[in-house]
Amino acid sequence: MSFAQPVVVEDLLNYKLSRLLASSGAMVTRLCEGRYGITRREWRLICMLASQDGLSPSALAQRAHLTRARISRHVADLTEKKLVTRQIVATDKRRSRISLTAAGRTIHDELFPKSVAFNNRVLGALSPAELRKFDATLQKLTDVADALNASVVPEEKADRRHGGSRRFSRATFDSRL
Repeated sequence: MSFAQPVVVEDLLNYKLSRLLASSGAMVTRLCEGRYGITRREWRLICMLASQDGLSPSALAQRAHLTRARISRHVADLTEKKLVTRQIVATDKRRSRISLTAAGRTIHDELFPKSVAFNNRVLGALSPAELRKFDATLQKLTDVADALNASVVPEEKADRRHGGSRRFSRATFDSRL
């Protein structure tokens, strides 16, 4: 394994982080889906609204690091489950605010302590000094990734309206090689 010289996909930082998320998040995901009937992303939105209720869809999308389209779909699902409400802003009918319902707050109040317990069990593998260093390192990597995302404009953009990736003809693909 080498972060500096990856040879296989398992050496890449994003793969390792994804693997950690899949393993550590599986416990919470099972609770979300099995006991509460919500997805992992819906749980993320409930947590965001629990800490700052009454967000606009745009602000919620930004805080949750999701697209507006995904937020719209998740908010519609959560509204149908009666876990959030969408309130139109009186001064501008084009704007709305998303808030937790009492049922949404109850789910948060029950599930968040369990999430914290799972989180602490995983992080319990680290000493307090390792934990501080890990937290600082994650923040440093996140800051660099955020700066890269803000400064690098990709040549190609995904065509999300048609399945999430730009479709290439064989001739287009071959010409790129």
